[in-house]
Amino acid sequence: MATGRTHRTATRSRGIPEATVARLPLYLRALTGLSERSVPTVSSEELAAAAGVNSAKLRKDFSYLGSYGTRGVGYDVEYLVYQISRELGLTQDWPVVIVGIGNLGAALANYGGFASRGFRVAALIDADPAMSGKPVAGIPVQHSDDLERIIADNGVSIGVIATPAGAAQPVCDRLVAAGVTSILNFAPTVLTVPDGVDVRKVDLSIELQILAFHEQRKAGEEADAAAAAADAAAVAADAARVSVKEQGRTGSSNGKVGGSSGAGAGEGNGPDGDVPAVMPA
Repeated sequence: MATGRTHRTATRSRGIPEATVARLPLYLRALTGLSERSVPTVSSEELAAAAGVNSAKLRKDFSYLGSYGTRGVGYDVEYLVYQISRELGLTQDWPVVIVGIGNLGAALANYGGFASRGFRVAALIDADPAMSGKPVAGIPVQHSDDLERIIADNGVSIGVIATPAGAAQPVCDRLVAAGVTSILNFAPTVLTVPDGVDVRKVDLSIELQILAFHEQRKAGEEADAAAAAADAAAVAADAARVSVKEQGRTGSSNGKVGGSSGAGAGEGNGPDGDVPAVMPA
């Protein structure tokens, strides 16, 4: 198997958009699940649903790979797994160094998903002398003084930064100077790198803040809906009270009119309500 230093993935030279490249791992994850269940073919609609995208976008993405599927059959799962893996460079061995072996760095070192995707953790590096030689995930931690030598000895082109924010930029500068051209940054800061160096940032606190925003918005919408319902109930109650008062006034008026009519009718009658006798001339 080739190593990370032998050649770089050809997605840029083939003109594959960055947005498509970002979705390829989603397709690969869904396809790997299908492959593990021995599913031979999959339709664009099924795969799009599993990857969380729409089918038209999926077909467009796959057209950049030269894969169009078969009408009425769909896509060959195993071939797509190979095709996407090749395009992402996962048919190679990519040695990776993790710098900063605190809680997060140690968790990353223990993550089994790296090896299954072609990424081999070649070294763990930390500035704390007390960490030197300590095994984490079966790999002894090495001191940051040896960073450049470690990069050269292992042919590393991908570095992972899991240091505190203040140390991240100096570590990044040393990685780049040593030949690292791709960096995955977990530190809560923005890194400055020269042209030709790719940086992907993962900030868990930012993701949580975005989720908090959506939770607050949903809570506000629920409060607004409850207030609107309360207002509607109050308006309905007021309308009901007005209706009762109007009915009361109407009944009272009808009673008065009936009494007046009775009095008027009795005025032309005799004492017993009979028509009076004609008085003699």
